[in-house]
Amino acid sequence: MQVSNASQTDIASVNGMAEEELRQRACSELLRQAAIAEGLLDANDPACADGVTSEQASIAIERLLELKVVVAEPSEQDCRRHHTAQLASYSSGERVRLRHILFAVTPGVDVVALRHRAETTLLDVRCHDGKNAEAAFAKAASTLSNCPSGAEGGELGWLRAADCAPEFASEIFGHTEVGVLPRLVHTRFGLHVVEVQEREAGVPQPFEAVHGAVAMTLRQHGYVTALRQYLALLEGQAVLEGV
Repeated sequence: MQVSNASQTDIASVNGMAEEELRQRACSELLRQAAIAEGLLDANDPACADGVTSEQASIAIERLLELKVVVAEPSEQDCRRHHTAQLASYSSGERVRLRHILFAVTPGVDVVALRHRAETTLLDVRCHDGKNAEAAFAKAASTLSNCPSGAEGGELGWLRAADCAPEFASEIFGHTEVGVLPRLVHTRFGLHVVEVQEREAGVPQPFEAVHGAVAMTLRQHGYVTALRQYLALLEGQAVLEGV
């Protein structure tokens, strides 16, 4: 793979095809070109416009991934090992009381500046303790959060995993952390500064009751790994500039 030291004003390209921004667009273009090379898509299919592929390209890429990204079925031993290691994740009834400060990702937002504000806020609220910490978090939520809960100091009350977006729940539930989390939580809505105020442990479920869920989780993990490996292979065969 060839990667140029392009400046911010340079135009990135994949095998000579213009790409304005974001590695995700580059990946989409790599997959589109791979689908053409495999005879799954007409060579005259237009390149991605604003990160959006044609309907034909989307269908071809889906077929390409079916052929190239093969995931082995997890064995029962693998499932049992995962269940034992992640027992808290397969508990029912767990509840968490928390509050958050949301930095929403909206069309046109400067993501780099947004992340900087979120990280600065995270550092600030973690530098307080006791009553000062409670007041500092509430003030930051009321002035900075893009969530309606900001008016209540960021309070979300008691939640179960089913009440949250999956990517949010995976960062919060099945853990033991209490207090302001030392990391930003990334979701489809944006970046969250989160404080876990209280936890109520759930009841661990036996392996037999959650076997299907465990197997699905391992399949998803396997798919992500296989997809990354396939993309790395395509990257190694491509000429990438500014990506």
